[in-house]
Amino acid sequence: MKNPLLIILALWLSAASPLFGQYTDVSTNAKRSLGKVYNTTWADGVISAAGIGLSYWGLTVMNDKPPLSQEYLAYVAANPEAAKAHISNFDRWSAGNYNDKVSNFTDIPFYTSFALPLLFLADKKTRSDAGQIGLLYLETMAITGTFYTHSAAWIYRNRPLVYNANPENDDRTDIKATNSFFAGHTAATASATFFAAKVFNDYFPNSRAKPFVWAGAALIPAVVGYGRLEAGKHFLSDNLVGYALGASIGILVPHLHKVSKNNNFSLQPITGPYDGFALRYQF
Repeated sequence: MKNPLLIILALWLSAASPLFGQYTDVSTNAKRSLGKVYNTTWADGVISAAGIGLSYWGLTVMNDKPPLSQEYLAYVAANPEAAKAHISNFDRWSAGNYNDKVSNFTDIPFYTSFALPLLFLADKKTRSDAGQIGLLYLETMAITGTFYTHSAAWIYRNRPLVYNANPENDDRTDIKATNSFFAGHTAATASATFFAAKVFNDYFPNSRAKPFVWAGAALIPAVVGYGRLEAGKHFLSDNLVGYALGASIGILVPHLHKVSKNNNFSLQPITGPYDGFALRYQF
C-alpha cells in the first residue's frame, strides 16, 4: 500500500461526515421531538452499521499484519539504543517498558467503562429514552472503533515493549507488536466515560453531582492510559491521541444530536457545481 495515510483519512472522513450531514433541519426535528433531549433518525442506524463494518474490516487487516522478524528482534536486543534512535525524545523514555500484570489490570476499568451507560436504566427519565441513548452509544463506539482499527491496521509503530528483550516478553513476537498507534484501550474507555458524562449532563443539567461525574469520566481513561504506558503497550503520544479522540467522540455524538432550544440553526448538505455544507443561523 503506497499511501495508507490517505486511505485512513478517507475512512475517518467517511465515518465522521454523516454525523453532520444528517442534520438537514434541526428546527424541524426539534418540533417533532418536543420534550426529548436528543434527536435520532434512521441515519444513526446506518452510521452505526457502517462503523461496525469498517471496524471489522480494520480488524481483519490488523490480524493479517506480519509479526516482527526474528532478525529484527535480535538486532533490537543486541543494540537497544540504536534501535530506539528513531523514536522522538517525547516518547523514547518509555521504550522498553514491559509489565504484563499492569497490562492485565488495565482490562478491568477498560471493560467496566463499557457498562457505565447501563446506569441510565436506573432513572425513569433516562430509562424511557433507553433505546435512543443506546443507539447513540452504539454510534459513538462504532466511530471510535473505525478510527482505532484503521489506524492500527495501516500504521506500523512498534510498541514500547518491543525494545524490552526479557525472555518472558513473548509479546514482542505477537502480530499486535506494531499496533502502538494509537491507544485503543484509552480511546474506547474515554469514549464510554465521556459519553456517559455528557448524557448525564444533558439530562440532569442542574445536578450537583455533575463535577464528580465529569471528574470520573476524565480519571478512568487516564488510569487506563497510564497503565498501558507502564505496561509497554503504548507510548505517551499514543495515549494522548487516544484520550483526546475518544473523549471528543464521546462528547460530540450526543451533543450533535441534542435538541436545541435555538430553532434558528440549520446545517444542510448541498450538491451541484459545489459540494459541501451550508450553515444557516437566523437572527
